[in-house]
Amino acid sequence: MIRSPKDFFRPLALGAPEPLREVPFRPSRMIHFFDPSNEKMAAKAPSIAAKVDVLLGNLEDAVAADKKVAAREGFIAIAEANDFGTTQLWTRVNSLDSPWFLDDVQQILAKVGDKLDVLMVPKVEGPWDIHYVDRLLAQLEAKHGLKKPILVHAILETALGVANVEAICGASPRMQGLSLGPADLAASRRMKTTRVGGGHPGYLVREDPAGDDAPRATYQQDLWHYTLARMIDACNAHGILPYYGPFGDIRDTLACEDQFRNAFLLGCVGAWSLHPVQIDIARKVFSPPVDEVKWAKRVIDEMGDGTGAVMIDGKMQDDATVKQCKVMVELATALAENDDELKAAYGL
Repeated sequence: MIRSPKDFFRPLALGAPEPLREVPFRPSRMIHFFDPSNEKMAAKAPSIAAKVDVLLGNLEDAVAADKKVAAREGFIAIAEANDFGTTQLWTRVNSLDSPWFLDDVQQILAKVGDKLDVLMVPKVEGPWDIHYVDRLLAQLEAKHGLKKPILVHAILETALGVANVEAICGASPRMQGLSLGPADLAASRRMKTTRVGGGHPGYLVREDPAGDDAPRATYQQDLWHYTLARMIDACNAHGILPYYGPFGDIRDTLACEDQFRNAFLLGCVGAWSLHPVQIDIARKVFSPPVDEVKWAKRVIDEMGDGTGAVMIDGKMQDDATVKQCKVMVELATALAENDDELKAAYGL
């Protein structure tokens, strides 16, 4: 059971802020991860923040057990000491079944809840996980007098989570979006790959034989296409935002760009960046190409009220193509709002 629709947007604790009725779209082409327990990374966080759409303090995977408290304290210290301007501040807390989750949430909301935009929750398996986090956040918001609700971003990284993805997306008005977590998902599914995202040379199709000894071309397939497409559909059905997650081979920037672009074309609004070299890749890929934005603007202009059909350069345009073009132009406009270079390039 979920709450009655008439009660869905009521605060879950007395004194908590009212839930948002629509997830605000803010540029989030790259969610840049850093380890607050690593002094070198922590020192660079303020300067990195100026280059990214989202800065995320990672408290979970990649942080050793004996560094968990230091990571939490480091994130709080960085949040307290800096004004991040238009850059969003997120954190990925430890999983719900860990001994650190409750302290992560309680201490962060108590000390820097007014600066936190989104709480990323790993290994979400069903709406029950979101319901628990939803109520806990409401109680802490009320306790600490927070004026805006903390949004929740879930990571899709177990087979059970994929099976329940639609229910997860609709579990709370706090839901901001979902990210695909390919490494943990691969383990949960018993997939036979040790890669973190991306393709696999063994996952392919082969053309039919043309003769006894004739060479046969092979074509590598995308391990994540089904899951990503299903996640994107679920997110859009519930008005929240889909993201590709990590690409683990930092040196293979070309394959990273390919994976990010596949996600962008399918409907994702951003991806994780695990290293500074991936920041510019995400910015490039998740910003619509200039020529396509200009074409989309032309179609919208020539279609007038958007009804009927016209031929432009030998291509038929109708109400469906206008809708496609509006998606492109609306994204370009949102991204260009605080980016003079993009604004000039798009002619906005």
